[in-house]
Amino acid sequence: MAQETNSPRMHSNSYNIFILVLTILSLAVMVVMLLPVSDETIKLLSVYDTLICVIFLIDFFMNLKNAPKKSDYFIGERGWLDLLGSIPSLGLFANLGKFAGLFRLARLSRLARIARLMRGENRKTLVKDILQNRSQYATFLTILLTIIVLTVSSVLVLQFESSSESPDVKIRSGGDALWYAIVTITTVGYGDYYPVTLAGRITAMFIMFMGVGIIGALASILASLLVGGSSSAEEEEAQATSPVPPDENELAVIRNELTELRKLMEKISAEKGL
Repeated sequence: MAQETNSPRMHSNSYNIFILVLTILSLAVMVVMLLPVSDETIKLLSVYDTLICVIFLIDFFMNLKNAPKKSDYFIGERGWLDLLGSIPSLGLFANLGKFAGLFRLARLSRLARIARLMRGENRKTLVKDILQNRSQYATFLTILLTIIVLTVSSVLVLQFESSSESPDVKIRSGGDALWYAIVTITTVGYGDYYPVTLAGRITAMFIMFMGVGIIGALASILASLLVGGSSSAEEEEAQATSPVPPDENELAVIRNELTELRKLMEKISAEKGL
């Protein structure tokens, strides 16, 4: 049982939380793909599913590389399920239709394993770890929030716009919705694609507000990396050059030696006076 969590424990808590939430998002994408949605929505969700698969494949190979024994991770920890749930379809399972997404249920193994790591005593140390590594958590949270906002907003905009019969609708394909979401969340706003329905515009407002926050968070993280790194180096150099103050025991020893030396000097002076 001790080998069961070797590989994931080598990752930081922030990384494990990132993979945990991403796994939940991937399962939500799978559920939506099983619903009666348009073909363009299925194509768009397939793009996000492929992106998540790439991240999970990287995670699988990292776990396999860091495992003390490859067989323990691949078989004992059900790493083969991680691999099965991480292989992108890339249209190879098109004949199976929407039910090809059921292969993604293998990701429940990764979800259960990481969830075990986040319970028990680890919950007590999680808050302390967040406070000590705020920049690391902020980085993973910003990346994760970007993926979630892009996924949810582009799917909603596509659903609202493609279902409208207005001749002014411009967002009718998954590619259009993805491009619009990326352009809006980065606060660029080319204006080549824009929603015309009320629900689509409400979703656009959500993307705009989230985009401002995400860009601000990225700027803050970049500034902390640049400024914080130099200040840390200066602090280390100052600590290396500054003298280390003695402790109380050392001071007591020095006082005793000085007292003995003074008594000896007084004795010698008294003898010479005689």
